[in-house]
Amino acid sequence: MTLQVEIQGHDMEVTASLDEYVRKKVARLERYLDALDEARVELLHEKSARSAADRQVAQITVRGRNVLLRAEERSDDMFAAVDAALDKLQRRLERYKGKRHRGRGDGTSAARVAEPERAERGIPSGTRIARRKAFELVPIAEEDAIEQMELLGHESFFVFLNLHTNQVNVLYRRRDGTYGLIETSSR
Repeated sequence: MTLQVEIQGHDMEVTASLDEYVRKKVARLERYLDALDEARVELLHEKSARSAADRQVAQITVRGRNVLLRAEERSDDMFAAVDAALDKLQRRLERYKGKRHRGRGDGTSAARVAEPERAERGIPSGTRIARRKAFELVPIAEEDAIEQMELLGHESFFVFLNLHTNQVNVLYRRRDGTYGLIETSSR
């Protein structure tokens, strides 16, 4: 099965050479994990970046059977940003593949927890909510939530259903690099 690659440019034109370069590089991701079905590459020129070295942004998201991984990198050159994002994604794929071969306690994929629904719901105008995401909550342990948060590249928080308490929890990264956990309860 061949990897479907979708490329989108935001505030920039995706030239034929850039398109060909990205497709060629992203197609190589199948070497790391054959379960990949599609890859979405978003290329963005951010005019308001503080540093000129952060203006070119490449974000790559790959999906497949029980896997959802994302990487984002910034550079002053789009080709360099794409290469850096691909390097980061390759490391995450290798790590994910290693974790999968060692096995999960209950056999449930951690990526399945965060797999968003494909169809986003419409948002009424005038609201402050710019984007909605829905995902299925599958019970996972706190350690698996940390792993999934890192694999997805979420830097601030991760919502999950705690395997041991059966409650929705929010895992977040603290300023000192450690993690915090918000446990919910109902009245």
